[in-house]
Amino acid sequence: MDFTTSIQKWYRQNQRELPWRSTKNPYHIWLSEVILQQTRVEQGMPYYNRFVEKFPAVKDLADASEDQVLNLWQGLGYYSRARNLHAAAKTVLQKHKGKFPSTYSEIMSLKGVGEYTAAAVASIAFDLPHAVVDGNVYRVLSRVFKVDTPIDSSAGKKEFQLLADELIDPKNPGTHNQALMEIGSLVCTPSKPDCEHCPISHLCLSFADKTSLNYPVKQGKTKIRKRNFHYLVITDGKKVILKKRAEKDIWTGLYDFRMVESDESEKQIENQIRKLHPVSVNRELHLTHILSHQKIEATFWFVSVKKIVSKKGETSVLIKDLDKYPMPRLLIRYLESKHCSLHK
Repeated sequence: MDFTTSIQKWYRQNQRELPWRSTKNPYHIWLSEVILQQTRVEQGMPYYNRFVEKFPAVKDLADASEDQVLNLWQGLGYYSRARNLHAAAKTVLQKHKGKFPSTYSEIMSLKGVGEYTAAAVASIAFDLPHAVVDGNVYRVLSRVFKVDTPIDSSAGKKEFQLLADELIDPKNPGTHNQALMEIGSLVCTPSKPDCEHCPISHLCLSFADKTSLNYPVKQGKTKIRKRNFHYLVITDGKKVILKKRAEKDIWTGLYDFRMVESDESEKQIENQIRKLHPVSVNRELHLTHILSHQKIEATFWFVSVKKIVSKKGETSVLIKDLDKYPMPRLLIRYLESKHCSLHK
């Protein structure tokens, strides 16, 4: 059997039953694609279900507040996805009168939508012949055809897109794309590919000479930025100071405590805090938080005060209402820690 026939036959027999695969609703398909960016299916599934339940139609998402959207997204990471999702829903409501656009170019024009997402929605929801290229597709195609052009290079991205475009089944583009991605996810895995059960091993050049693990090729690792955050958990026992992150940085739109970013020693930071708050300062906890391109070393300082005094851009909230404010996973870890004094 040829490439297309082989992968589609395997897919019909082995595909996972996922809720977004039982619908042609472009909004739900788009929602699933955004949630599953940089996210495993097992982790993303509960979020997809919650979003569909809370915002069953794109108008419901567009009408929600940013805090509502971020709160529902809380813990999933890459929060720009949620903000872009919300902005795109507003565009669908305002520009397309609430009807999800049905052409590749219109889908591509939505905020946060790139070539992959546009191709996925166009092919799956509207049967348009646009090939998807994600991490799974890179891996399968590079191994089957022994393409050694680095996938993280401009040349590689163009080459793999052209190859995927040549292979797409114009009669069943959605099934073709999902089959290719599913094989990459379940069979042609990064470190332990199950070549014996692969439906296209008879076509795979790297399987033939046992070089599968040499593909795909990458030109280099992304440099990790290291940062030191010092959080001041300032409270009078009933309220605590929060600040909504507005700067163009990680976690924009989320809430965190008053924070100082500094490479100074903890002792130096503690002395600075004590000059401002001499009554009660305790180092509670240190957490390491890993993001895709950043490593954050976070120290939490518990500062007990008699009277809450907020600065510009800050707000004092009741401790019992903290769960109403969307926060980054790092702060959720602190609040869930046995060392956190706010709930004691």
